[in-house]
Amino acid sequence: MSESHAKDLGTKIPFLSAAEISKLVTGKEVSAREVAQTMLGRIEALDDKVHAFNEVTSELAFVAADKLDKRIADGADAAELGALAGVPVAFKDNMNMIGTHTTCSSKMLQNFQSPYDCTAVRKLLDAHTLPLGKLNMDEFAFGSSTETSATGRTFNPWDHERVPGGSSGGSAAAVSAGMATITLGSDTGGSIRQPAAFTGTVGLKPSYGRVSRYGCVAFASSLDQIGPFSHTVRDSALALGAIAGKDSLDATSLSVSVDDYAQSCNQGVKGMRVALATDLLDQEGLDPRLKQEVLKSAEMLAGLGAEIVEITLPSTKHGLPAYYVLGPAEASSNMARFDGIRYGHRAEDAQDVLDLYMRSRKEGFGPETIRRIMIGTYVLSSGHYDDYYSKAQKVRTVIKGDYEAVFARADVLLTPSTPTLPFKFGEFADDPVAMYLSDYYTIPVNMAGIAAMSLPTSLIDGLPASVQLVANHFEESKLFSAGAALEEGCAFPYDSVPVNRS
Repeated sequence: MSESHAKDLGTKIPFLSAAEISKLVTGKEVSAREVAQTMLGRIEALDDKVHAFNEVTSELAFVAADKLDKRIADGADAAELGALAGVPVAFKDNMNMIGTHTTCSSKMLQNFQSPYDCTAVRKLLDAHTLPLGKLNMDEFAFGSSTETSATGRTFNPWDHERVPGGSSGGSAAAVSAGMATITLGSDTGGSIRQPAAFTGTVGLKPSYGRVSRYGCVAFASSLDQIGPFSHTVRDSALALGAIAGKDSLDATSLSVSVDDYAQSCNQGVKGMRVALATDLLDQEGLDPRLKQEVLKSAEMLAGLGAEIVEITLPSTKHGLPAYYVLGPAEASSNMARFDGIRYGHRAEDAQDVLDLYMRSRKEGFGPETIRRIMIGTYVLSSGHYDDYYSKAQKVRTVIKGDYEAVFARADVLLTPSTPTLPFKFGEFADDPVAMYLSDYYTIPVNMAGIAAMSLPTSLIDGLPASVQLVANHFEESKLFSAGAALEEGCAFPYDSVPVNRS
């Protein structure tokens, strides 16, 4: 590859859509190896400023690229290879992929080598994508800013003094900075949608059971769901189409038909009913500028033929406290396996088994992980189970009922993604409850197990502003129809991220 050709690709490739990259590769206008070289070069140039990656998998990317180039040379065409052939991808570091470490950004797993592939990862690899590496995250997905990572924090590409959100901060920042075209994250209470909102990317949380969780290290098993980050709604549709479906290795994945999500992006919103939760827009702590983004988005959708239906969601205020009972309770159970004996960090010179347990966990876990384990263990204890855990489950049922009432009247719900714009590092260092409030609008969606998407709408003071679209169980197609229409009207300048110009 000549120097001038490499420079042209370096400017062009990072912010093309997945469909555009795949068309170039399968049309033989550029090789998959050139795409891999371009993106790996960009990671090398920019990631010291962003720190999105925990591990860069150059060799795996080139192996995949050369295999794809050979198939194309042998006559395979776009129809045979699929819409994601040649697309650069990367994965949150709680997803196993053979040939990599899966660390969950924790000292506890810093040397753990993946023994198998996460199902969602394997499905993307089978779609002839190019795996660029594993992405930084809050330790074990416990956090909303990627500040709890044992490997160091990730920086927001729009402003390096601000967080990229979390826990999937690396996944969001990699796409935002043009270091990957599609990434996968996991969302337990907003860990895809909140960082997507903070970084000007599209973040999708599919319905619970839509995507297999096999091979993804669990936080809260009844809440976790894997989903994609991308620049565009259509790329998100293509990614979900690749990873969705029943998996015999995950009993919580459901056998529900997978729609042609990319085609849904062409449907428009004429005749669609869009719910607007008026009580959520009057919530204390919501930045009034983000309220205006929601109102402008509603007006835009109405102008495109949608009907706006005003509703209320009174149970939303109970979502946060209920989540911080149920989430830590499940986390406490899931984290029990990390004991210094089976795998993970093991303390040296332990005096006995109890000392080994205690010291290994104390040394291996960070403060936020320890906090959540302690909360979860407390609410599950015999003296407090009925007072906390049982009541939180009842609240969860009420939240689900509120959403059922909404979707009896509307096709999608429009809300803020976050209460604020991206906050600065350390802003909530001494106030974890204030940090938890950044997931106020996203948590109830996980409690109900339904689908939601965050997509950027504009820049405010040079920072991304976003809205959230919510749909009923397994109605992601409606998200893509409404999201694509809104995206076209907003025309967010995702390729103007400052790190791209530095």
